[in-house]
Amino acid sequence: MEVKSRAPGKIILTGEHAVVHGSTAVASSIDLYTYVSLHFSTPSDNEDSLKLKLQETALEFSWPITRIRAAFPESTAQLSSTPNSCSVENAKAIAALVEELNIPEAKLGLASGVSAFLWLYSSIQGFKPATVVVTSELPLGSGLGSSASFCVALAAALLAYTDSVSLDLKHQGWLSFGEKDLELVNKWAFEGEKIIHGKPSGIDNTVSAYGNIISFKSGNLTHMKSSVPLKMLITNTKVGRNTKALVAGVGERMLRHPDIMAFVFSAVDSISNELTSILKSPTPDELSVTEKEEKIEELMEMNQGTVVDKVVAELESCGFQCFIAGIGGGGVEISFGVSS
Repeated sequence: MEVKSRAPGKIILTGEHAVVHGSTAVASSIDLYTYVSLHFSTPSDNEDSLKLKLQETALEFSWPITRIRAAFPESTAQLSSTPNSCSVENAKAIAALVEELNIPEAKLGLASGVSAFLWLYSSIQGFKPATVVVTSELPLGSGLGSSASFCVALAAALLAYTDSVSLDLKHQGWLSFGEKDLELVNKWAFEGEKIIHGKPSGIDNTVSAYGNIISFKSGNLTHMKSSVPLKMLITNTKVGRNTKALVAGVGERMLRHPDIMAFVFSAVDSISNELTSILKSPTPDELSVTEKEEKIEELMEMNQGTVVDKVVAELESCGFQCFIAGIGGGGVEISFGVSS
């Protein structure tokens, strides 16, 4: 028997990074998915290994079940109904398993995802031989929640074969988890995200698990049904990013400038709360929709920064210190730096 699951990617409309520090964020799922298929080996297959196939990268990994069993203490396979974090000892065991794979240097960014896979699989299913195939429509490291989508889809497929959730596996076609089961999927996915990103806020896996639009703050989520049809063009710059490093960088700046960053996070929180109010308010006519779209555009610009802010950031990355002539808002920028 084979089970196939899928989970959507996401975009964070407001509150990215600030949500890690307690600010409100607003996020939406998007119509791009990660798919996970799980097939357990039968005695007739004469297989005694765990295989992971990553279709988009043309990579395949395999571990003998005896090797996985030896790497983990017997206590690793907990009840699937009780999500548990990866301990330091288990993290070391997983790191050794991943190191043995000799992942190509150009693909080393996948190592954390493989580590999350090993933890979720061994924790939920124990030491059963199986083949897991992952395909995704989401570009990696692009801010669209590819890792969260992977963790949610993986957790869903693994839990589908347990007594912890209620699913009719004889059903043909897609099934949806109930609210309680979805909560369990989300909690397990968050454990995978922690392995990949260190200290994630949980918003990525939550919006991937529940879908639609959510408002998220300190682990508490509010489901929203927007009265405005959000039409978004998502452009992939193909400039890679490291979420773990970016989150750490914001945290370091918070330690250096706590008062200033607290002010910034408070402003972001206000932007997200106002966006939530706009999305939920009624739109009786087309004029109201247009006005809402303009307000949403303005709030997102305030959250992300203007073109001027980006020019300043580029100059500062080159060693210049910048300020804008007059009262700001554009015009002439004055930059100070050491000429070469």
